[in-house]
Amino acid sequence: MSRLYFEFNESLRIAFAQIRANKMRSALTALGVIIGIVAVTLMGTAINGIDRGFQNSLSMLGDDVLYVQKWPWGPVEDWWNYVGRPSIKNEHAAPLNRIIQSTPGSLLEVAVPCVSQTGSVKKNDNKVSNVYILGTTAEFARISNVDYREGRLFTETEASAGRLVCVLGYDVAEALFPGRSPLGDTVAIDGQPYTVIGVLVKQGAFLGLFSFDNQAVIPLNAYKRYYSARRDSELRVKITDKNRMSEAREELVGAMRRVRSQLPGERDNFSINEQQAFKSQLDPVKSGIAMVGLFITGLSLFVGAIGIMNITFVSVKERTKEIGTRKALGARRRTILLQFLIEAVAICLVGGVVGLALTSGVCLAIRAAMPSFPVVFSFNLVLVSLSVSVVTGVVSGFVPAWGASRLDPVEALRYE
Repeated sequence: MSRLYFEFNESLRIAFAQIRANKMRSALTALGVIIGIVAVTLMGTAINGIDRGFQNSLSMLGDDVLYVQKWPWGPVEDWWNYVGRPSIKNEHAAPLNRIIQSTPGSLLEVAVPCVSQTGSVKKNDNKVSNVYILGTTAEFARISNVDYREGRLFTETEASAGRLVCVLGYDVAEALFPGRSPLGDTVAIDGQPYTVIGVLVKQGAFLGLFSFDNQAVIPLNAYKRYYSARRDSELRVKITDKNRMSEAREELVGAMRRVRSQLPGERDNFSINEQQAFKSQLDPVKSGIAMVGLFITGLSLFVGAIGIMNITFVSVKERTKEIGTRKALGARRRTILLQFLIEAVAICLVGGVVGLALTSGVCLAIRAAMPSFPVVFSFNLVLVSLSVSVVTGVVSGFVPAWGASRLDPVEALRYE
Protein backbone atom coordinates (compact mmCIF):
# COMPACT_ATOMS: atom_id res chain seq x y z
CA MET A 1 0.00 0.00 0.00
CA SER A 2 2.80 2.40 0.89
CA ARG A 3 4.53 1.67 -2.44
CA LEU A 4 1.33 2.41 -4.35
CA TYR A 5 0.90 5.64 -2.37
CA PHE A 6 4.48 6.66 -3.21
CA GLU A 7 3.95 5.85 -6.89
CA PHE A 8 0.76 7.90 -6.97
CA ASN A 9 2.40 10.94 -5.36
CA GLU A 10 5.40 10.68 -7.68
CA SER A 11 3.15 10.35 -10.75
CA LEU A 12 1.12 13.34 -9.60
CA ARG A 13 4.27 15.42 -9.18
CA ILE A 14 5.58 14.44 -12.64
CA ALA A 15 2.19 15.13 -14.25
CA PHE A 16 1.93 18.69 -12.94
CA ALA A 17 5.61 19.30 -13.76
CA GLN A 18 4.86 18.35 -17.37
CA ILE A 19 1.81 20.63 -17.45
CA ARG A 20 3.87 23.55 -16.14
CA ALA A 21 6.64 22.81 -18.66
CA ASN A 22 4.16 22.81 -21.57
CA LYS A 23 1.63 25.45 -20.49
CA MET A 24 0.39 26.46 -23.94
CA ARG A 25 0.10 22.90 -25.19
CA SER A 26 -1.74 21.84 -22.04
CA ALA A 27 -4.11 24.85 -22.27
CA LEU A 28 -5.00 24.13 -25.90
CA THR A 29 -5.45 20.44 -25.08
CA ALA A 30 -7.80 21.25 -22.20
CA LEU A 31 -9.87 23.69 -24.30
CA GLY A 32 -12.34 21.04 -25.46
CA VAL A 33 -12.85 19.89 -21.87
CA ILE A 34 -13.34 23.51 -20.74
CA ILE A 35 -16.06 24.07 -23.34
CA GLY A 36 -17.73 20.78 -22.40
CA ILE A 37 -17.73 21.59 -18.68
CA VAL A 38 -19.08 25.10 -19.31
CA ALA A 39 -21.85 23.58 -21.43
CA VAL A 40 -22.86 20.94 -18.89
CA THR A 41 -22.79 23.34 -15.94
CA LEU A 42 -24.71 26.07 -17.76
CA MET A 43 -27.26 23.48 -18.84
CA GLY A 44 -27.66 22.26 -15.27
CA THR A 45 -27.82 25.83 -13.97
CA ALA A 46 -30.52 26.74 -16.50
CA ILE A 47 -32.64 23.68 -15.65
CA ASN A 48 -32.23 24.22 -11.91
CA GLY A 49 -33.09 27.89 -12.36
CA ILE A 50 -36.25 27.05 -14.29
CA ASP A 51 -37.27 24.56 -11.59
CA ARG A 52 -36.58 27.05 -8.80
CA GLY A 53 -38.42 29.82 -10.63
CA PHE A 54 -41.36 27.51 -11.26
CA GLN A 55 -41.59 26.50 -7.60
CA ASN A 56 -41.32 30.12 -6.48
CA SER A 57 -44.01 31.11 -8.93
CA LEU A 58 -46.29 28.31 -7.75
CA SER A 59 -46.01 29.57 -4.20
CA MET A 60 -47.09 33.03 -5.45
CA LEU A 61 -50.07 31.63 -7.36
CA GLY A 62 -50.96 29.25 -4.55
CA ASP A 63 -50.35 25.54 -5.01
CA ASP A 64 -53.63 24.76 -3.26
CA VAL A 65 -55.88 26.79 -5.57
CA LEU A 66 -57.89 25.65 -8.59
CA TYR A 67 -59.00 28.13 -11.27
CA VAL A 68 -62.42 27.86 -12.93
CA GLN A 69 -62.16 29.64 -16.27
CA LYS A 70 -63.61 29.63 -19.75
CA TRP A 71 -60.36 28.63 -21.48
CA PRO A 72 -57.82 25.98 -20.44
CA TRP A 73 -54.23 26.98 -19.81
CA GLY A 74 -51.87 25.94 -22.55
CA PRO A 75 -52.26 25.54 -26.34
CA VAL A 76 -55.74 24.72 -27.68
CA GLU A 77 -56.15 23.05 -31.07
CA ASP A 78 -59.95 22.64 -31.12
CA TRP A 79 -60.61 26.26 -30.19
CA TRP A 80 -64.09 26.12 -31.76
CA ASN A 81 -65.19 23.92 -28.85
CA TYR A 82 -64.21 26.66 -26.39
CA VAL A 83 -65.06 29.95 -28.08
CA GLY A 84 -68.82 29.35 -27.78
CA ARG A 85 -68.73 28.53 -24.08
CA PRO A 86 -70.72 30.80 -21.77
CA SER A 87 -68.59 33.11 -19.66
CA ILE A 88 -67.72 32.38 -16.06
CA LYS A 89 -69.70 34.89 -13.98
CA ASN A 90 -68.98 36.37 -10.57
CA GLU A 91 -72.47 35.30 -9.51
CA HIS A 92 -71.45 31.63 -9.83
CA ALA A 93 -69.40 31.94 -6.62
CA ALA A 94 -72.42 32.12 -4.30
CA PRO A 95 -74.16 28.88 -5.41
CA LEU A 96 -70.80 27.12 -5.64
CA ASN A 97 -70.02 28.08 -2.03
CA ARG A 98 -73.46 26.81 -0.94
CA ILE A 99 -72.72 23.45 -2.58
CA ILE A 100 -69.30 23.33 -0.89
CA GLN A 101 -70.80 24.10 2.54
CA SER A 102 -73.51 21.47 2.12
CA THR A 103 -71.10 18.70 1.06
CA PRO A 104 -69.85 16.64 4.04
CA GLY A 105 -66.07 16.17 4.01
CA SER A 106 -65.66 18.44 1.01
CA LEU A 107 -62.12 18.90 -0.30
CA LEU A 108 -63.11 22.42 -1.38
CA GLU A 109 -62.91 25.27 1.10
CA VAL A 110 -64.12 28.44 -0.61
CA ALA A 111 -64.68 29.89 -4.09
CA VAL A 112 -63.68 33.50 -4.69
CA PRO A 113 -64.71 35.48 -7.80
CA CYS A 114 -61.96 37.46 -9.54
CA VAL A 115 -61.94 39.68 -12.61
CA SER A 116 -59.03 41.66 -13.97
CA GLN A 117 -57.61 43.92 -16.64
CA THR A 118 -54.65 46.22 -17.07
CA GLY A 119 -54.82 49.91 -16.25
CA SER A 120 -52.83 52.83 -14.93
CA VAL A 121 -52.29 54.08 -11.39
CA LYS A 122 -51.34 57.72 -10.83
CA LYS A 123 -50.31 59.96 -7.96
CA ASN A 124 -49.67 63.58 -8.88
CA ASP A 125 -46.98 63.48 -11.60
CA ASN A 126 -46.00 59.85 -10.91
CA LYS A 127 -47.75 57.26 -13.04
CA VAL A 128 -47.43 53.49 -13.46
CA SER A 129 -48.89 51.94 -16.61
CA ASN A 130 -49.88 48.35 -17.43
CA VAL A 131 -50.83 47.65 -13.83
CA TYR A 132 -52.75 44.42 -13.20
CA ILE A 133 -56.09 45.64 -11.74
CA LEU A 134 -57.77 42.82 -9.81
CA GLY A 135 -61.34 43.05 -8.59
CA THR A 136 -62.31 40.53 -5.91
CA THR A 137 -64.09 40.08 -2.58
CA ALA A 138 -62.91 40.07 1.01
CA GLU A 139 -62.71 36.26 0.78
CA PHE A 140 -59.59 36.78 -1.31
CA ALA A 141 -57.62 36.80 1.96
CA ARG A 142 -58.50 33.11 2.43
CA ILE A 143 -56.94 31.97 -0.87
CA SER A 144 -53.94 34.31 -0.92
CA ASN A 145 -50.78 33.44 0.98
CA VAL A 146 -49.18 36.85 0.37
CA ASP A 147 -48.15 38.93 3.37
CA TYR A 148 -48.59 42.67 3.69
CA ARG A 149 -45.69 45.06 4.06
CA GLU A 150 -48.15 47.37 5.74
CA GLY A 151 -51.89 47.77 6.02
CA ARG A 152 -54.56 45.19 5.22
CA LEU A 153 -57.10 43.91 2.69
CA PHE A 154 -60.55 45.50 2.52
CA THR A 155 -63.24 44.15 4.85
CA GLU A 156 -66.52 42.46 3.91
CA THR A 157 -68.36 45.71 4.59
CA GLU A 158 -66.02 47.71 2.37
CA ALA A 159 -66.23 45.10 -0.38
CA SER A 160 -70.05 44.84 -0.29
CA ALA A 161 -70.43 48.62 -0.41
CA GLY A 162 -67.95 48.88 -3.26
CA ARG A 163 -65.88 51.48 -1.47
CA LEU A 164 -63.02 53.00 -3.39
CA VAL A 165 -60.17 51.41 -1.44
CA CYS A 166 -57.19 49.52 -2.83
CA VAL A 167 -54.16 47.40 -2.00
CA LEU A 168 -51.05 48.19 -4.03
CA GLY A 169 -48.29 45.87 -5.16
CA TYR A 170 -44.79 46.59 -3.90
CA ASP A 171 -43.42 48.11 -7.12
CA VAL A 172 -46.48 50.30 -7.67
CA ALA A 173 -46.25 51.67 -4.13
CA GLU A 174 -42.52 52.33 -4.45
CA ALA A 175 -42.96 54.12 -7.78
CA LEU A 176 -45.80 56.37 -6.58
CA PHE A 177 -44.64 56.95 -3.00
CA PRO A 178 -40.84 56.73 -3.01
CA GLY A 179 -39.43 56.68 0.49
CA ARG A 180 -42.72 57.03 2.35
CA SER A 181 -45.84 55.09 3.35
CA PRO A 182 -48.88 55.37 1.04
CA LEU A 183 -51.41 54.29 3.71
CA GLY A 184 -54.33 56.68 3.89
CA ASP A 185 -53.26 58.53 0.76
CA THR A 186 -55.21 58.62 -2.49
CA VAL A 187 -54.24 57.31 -5.93
CA ALA A 188 -56.08 57.54 -9.24
CA ILE A 189 -56.77 54.14 -10.80
CA ASP A 190 -57.84 54.78 -14.38
CA GLY A 191 -59.04 58.21 -13.31
CA GLN A 192 -61.00 57.16 -10.20
CA PRO A 193 -59.74 58.10 -6.70
CA TYR A 194 -58.96 55.16 -4.39
CA THR A 195 -57.70 55.28 -0.82
CA VAL A 196 -54.68 53.06 -0.20
CA ILE A 197 -55.28 50.73 2.74
CA GLY A 198 -52.51 48.17 2.18
CA VAL A 199 -49.23 47.37 0.43
CA LEU A 200 -48.13 43.84 -0.44
CA VAL A 201 -44.65 42.54 0.30
CA LYS A 202 -42.26 42.12 -2.63
CA GLN A 203 -43.05 38.86 -4.42
CA GLY A 204 -41.02 38.91 -7.63
CA ALA A 205 -42.05 37.77 -11.09
CA PHE A 206 -43.66 34.63 -12.46
CA LEU A 207 -40.82 32.87 -14.32
CA GLY A 208 -39.24 36.29 -14.75
CA LEU A 209 -42.15 37.40 -16.99
CA PHE A 210 -45.28 38.58 -15.15
CA SER A 211 -44.56 40.69 -12.04
CA PHE A 212 -46.74 40.11 -8.99
CA ASP A 213 -45.51 43.45 -7.64
CA ASN A 214 -47.18 45.42 -10.45
CA GLN A 215 -50.80 45.07 -9.34
CA ALA A 216 -53.63 46.80 -7.51
CA VAL A 217 -56.42 44.93 -5.73
CA ILE A 218 -59.83 46.62 -5.42
CA PRO A 219 -63.30 45.51 -4.25
CA LEU A 220 -65.26 43.62 -6.90
CA ASN A 221 -68.28 45.91 -6.62
CA ALA A 222 -66.05 48.93 -7.20
CA TYR A 223 -64.56 47.18 -10.23
CA LYS A 224 -68.05 46.53 -11.66
CA ARG A 225 -68.93 50.17 -11.30
CA TYR A 226 -66.14 51.48 -13.52
CA TYR A 227 -65.11 48.60 -15.76
CA SER A 228 -66.93 46.57 -18.37
CA ALA A 229 -69.08 43.79 -16.92
CA ARG A 230 -68.65 41.80 -20.14
CA ARG A 231 -65.13 40.72 -19.31
CA ASP A 232 -64.72 37.03 -18.44
CA SER A 233 -64.38 36.39 -14.74
CA GLU A 234 -62.77 33.45 -13.01
CA LEU A 235 -63.39 31.57 -9.80
CA ARG A 236 -60.43 30.72 -7.61
CA VAL A 237 -61.21 27.76 -5.41
CA LYS A 238 -59.06 26.89 -2.42
CA ILE A 239 -58.78 23.20 -1.55
CA THR A 240 -58.28 21.71 1.89
CA ASP A 241 -55.58 19.17 1.01
CA LYS A 242 -53.20 19.88 -1.87
CA ASN A 243 -52.01 16.26 -1.79
CA ARG A 244 -55.48 15.27 -3.03
CA MET A 245 -55.58 17.73 -5.90
CA SER A 246 -57.03 15.29 -8.46
CA GLU A 247 -59.91 14.34 -6.13
CA ALA A 248 -60.63 17.99 -5.37
CA ARG A 249 -60.62 18.71 -9.09
CA GLU A 250 -63.21 16.01 -9.75
CA GLU A 251 -65.39 17.34 -6.93
CA LEU A 252 -65.16 20.85 -8.36
CA VAL A 253 -66.14 19.62 -11.82
CA GLY A 254 -69.27 18.02 -10.38
CA ALA A 255 -70.13 21.12 -8.35
CA MET A 256 -69.65 23.46 -11.33
CA ARG A 257 -71.84 21.26 -13.53
CA ARG A 258 -74.59 21.68 -10.93
CA VAL A 259 -74.05 25.44 -10.87
CA ARG A 260 -74.16 25.63 -14.67
CA SER A 261 -77.19 23.23 -14.76
CA GLN A 262 -75.50 20.84 -17.17
CA LEU A 263 -77.23 17.58 -18.03
CA PRO A 264 -75.54 14.15 -17.82
CA GLY A 265 -73.59 13.45 -21.00
CA GLU A 266 -73.08 17.10 -21.87
CA ARG A 267 -69.52 18.25 -22.35
CA ASP A 268 -68.14 20.54 -19.63
CA ASN A 269 -68.59 24.18 -20.66
CA PHE A 270 -65.80 25.39 -18.36
CA SER A 271 -62.17 24.54 -17.64
CA ILE A 272 -60.52 23.69 -14.34
CA ASN A 273 -56.93 24.94 -14.40
CA GLU A 274 -54.12 24.30 -11.96
CA GLN A 275 -50.46 25.16 -11.69
CA GLN A 276 -49.46 21.71 -12.95
CA ALA A 277 -50.42 22.90 -16.43
CA PHE A 278 -47.44 25.25 -16.41
CA LYS A 279 -45.14 22.36 -15.54
CA SER A 280 -46.32 20.37 -18.55
CA GLN A 281 -45.45 23.38 -20.74
CA LEU A 282 -42.06 23.82 -19.11
CA ASP A 283 -41.00 20.18 -19.43
CA PRO A 284 -40.44 20.37 -23.23
CA VAL A 285 -38.37 23.54 -22.70
CA LYS A 286 -36.22 21.79 -20.10
CA SER A 287 -35.89 18.73 -22.34
CA GLY A 288 -34.83 20.93 -25.26
CA ILE A 289 -32.21 22.68 -23.14
CA ALA A 290 -30.95 19.31 -21.89
CA MET A 291 -30.72 17.82 -25.40
CA VAL A 292 -28.88 20.83 -26.83
CA GLY A 293 -26.61 20.99 -23.79
CA LEU A 294 -25.82 17.27 -23.92
CA PHE A 295 -25.06 17.47 -27.65
CA ILE A 296 -22.68 20.40 -27.20
CA THR A 297 -21.17 18.78 -24.11
CA GLY A 298 -20.70 15.43 -25.82
CA LEU A 299 -19.19 17.00 -28.93
CA SER A 300 -16.82 19.20 -26.92
CA LEU A 301 -15.73 16.37 -24.65
CA PHE A 302 -15.25 14.06 -27.64
CA VAL A 303 -13.02 16.62 -29.35
CA GLY A 304 -11.25 17.27 -26.05
CA ALA A 305 -10.74 13.55 -25.45
CA ILE A 306 -9.20 13.13 -28.91
CA GLY A 307 -6.89 16.06 -28.24
CA ILE A 308 -5.81 14.65 -24.88
CA MET A 309 -5.27 11.21 -26.36
CA ASN A 310 -3.21 12.70 -29.17
CA ILE A 311 -1.08 14.82 -26.86
CA THR A 312 -0.54 11.88 -24.53
CA PHE A 313 0.71 9.79 -27.48
CA VAL A 314 3.06 12.67 -28.34
CA SER A 315 4.23 12.84 -24.73
CA VAL A 316 4.90 9.09 -24.72
CA LYS A 317 6.99 9.41 -27.89
CA GLU A 318 8.92 12.39 -26.51
CA ARG A 319 9.75 10.54 -23.28
CA THR A 320 10.39 7.07 -24.67
CA LYS A 321 14.01 7.06 -23.44
CA GLU A 322 12.85 8.24 -20.00
CA ILE A 323 10.37 5.35 -19.89
CA GLY A 324 13.12 2.93 -20.90
CA THR A 325 15.43 4.29 -18.19
CA ARG A 326 12.76 4.03 -15.50
CA LYS A 327 11.85 0.48 -16.50
CA ALA A 328 15.54 -0.50 -16.62
CA LEU A 329 15.85 0.79 -13.04
CA GLY A 330 12.95 -1.40 -11.93
CA ALA A 331 9.82 0.67 -12.53
CA ARG A 332 6.72 -1.50 -12.86
CA ARG A 333 4.24 -1.36 -15.71
CA ARG A 334 1.56 0.01 -13.40
CA THR A 335 3.92 2.84 -12.42
CA ILE A 336 4.32 3.94 -16.05
CA LEU A 337 0.58 3.43 -16.68
CA LEU A 338 -0.31 5.49 -13.62
CA GLN A 339 2.11 8.28 -14.56
CA PHE A 340 0.60 8.98 -17.99
CA LEU A 341 -2.97 8.28 -16.87
CA ILE A 342 -2.64 10.84 -14.07
CA GLU A 343 -1.18 13.33 -16.52
CA ALA A 344 -4.22 12.98 -18.78
CA VAL A 345 -6.63 13.23 -15.83
CA ALA A 346 -4.75 16.24 -14.45
CA ILE A 347 -5.19 18.14 -17.72
CA CYS A 348 -8.90 17.33 -17.68
CA LEU A 349 -9.24 18.39 -14.04
CA VAL A 350 -7.51 21.69 -14.76
CA GLY A 351 -9.92 22.15 -17.67
CA GLY A 352 -12.83 21.29 -15.38
CA VAL A 353 -11.78 23.82 -12.76
CA VAL A 354 -11.32 26.53 -15.41
CA GLY A 355 -14.73 25.62 -16.87
CA LEU A 356 -16.36 25.92 -13.44
CA ALA A 357 -14.70 29.31 -12.92
CA LEU A 358 -16.02 30.54 -16.28
CA THR A 359 -19.51 29.26 -15.47
CA SER A 360 -19.43 31.05 -12.12
CA GLY A 361 -18.55 34.27 -13.91
CA VAL A 362 -21.41 33.78 -16.39
CA CYS A 363 -23.83 33.10 -13.52
CA LEU A 364 -22.75 36.28 -11.74
CA ALA A 365 -23.29 38.23 -14.97
CA ILE A 366 -26.78 36.72 -15.38
CA ARG A 367 -27.65 37.61 -11.78
CA ALA A 368 -26.54 41.19 -12.40
CA ALA A 369 -28.40 41.50 -15.72
CA MET A 370 -31.57 39.61 -14.72
CA PRO A 371 -32.04 39.70 -10.93
CA SER A 372 -35.51 38.15 -11.19
CA PHE A 373 -34.20 34.98 -12.83
CA PRO A 374 -33.20 32.43 -10.18
CA VAL A 375 -29.67 31.25 -11.03
CA VAL A 376 -28.99 28.02 -9.14
CA PHE A 377 -25.34 26.93 -9.27
CA SER A 378 -25.46 23.94 -6.94
CA PHE A 379 -22.70 21.90 -5.34
CA ASN A 380 -24.03 18.84 -7.21
CA LEU A 381 -23.10 20.53 -10.50
CA VAL A 382 -19.53 20.94 -9.25
CA LEU A 383 -19.34 17.24 -8.39
CA VAL A 384 -20.83 16.23 -11.75
CA SER A 385 -18.42 18.49 -13.65
CA LEU A 386 -15.34 17.20 -11.84
CA SER A 387 -16.52 13.61 -12.26
CA VAL A 388 -17.01 14.15 -16.00
CA SER A 389 -13.50 15.64 -16.17
CA VAL A 390 -11.97 12.61 -14.43
CA VAL A 391 -13.85 10.11 -16.61
CA THR A 392 -12.81 11.99 -19.77
CA GLY A 393 -9.17 11.92 -18.64
CA VAL A 394 -9.24 8.20 -17.84
CA VAL A 395 -10.97 7.25 -21.11
CA SER A 396 -8.76 9.41 -23.32
CA GLY A 397 -5.47 8.69 -21.55
CA PHE A 398 -5.77 4.96 -20.99
CA VAL A 399 -4.75 3.74 -24.46
CA PRO A 400 -1.52 5.79 -24.76
CA ALA A 401 -0.70 5.12 -21.07
CA TRP A 402 -1.20 1.40 -21.62
CA GLY A 403 1.08 1.54 -24.68
CA ALA A 404 3.75 3.33 -22.65
CA SER A 405 3.59 0.71 -19.90
CA ARG A 406 4.08 -2.09 -22.46
CA LEU A 407 7.27 -0.62 -24.02
CA ASP A 408 10.29 -2.86 -24.05
CA PRO A 409 13.04 -1.14 -21.98
CA VAL A 410 15.83 -2.14 -24.43
CA GLU A 411 13.92 -0.80 -27.46
CA ALA A 412 12.93 2.30 -25.51
CA LEU A 413 16.57 3.09 -24.58
CA ARG A 414 17.60 2.73 -28.21
CA TYR A 415 14.77 5.06 -29.43
CA GLU A 416 16.00 8.22 -31.21
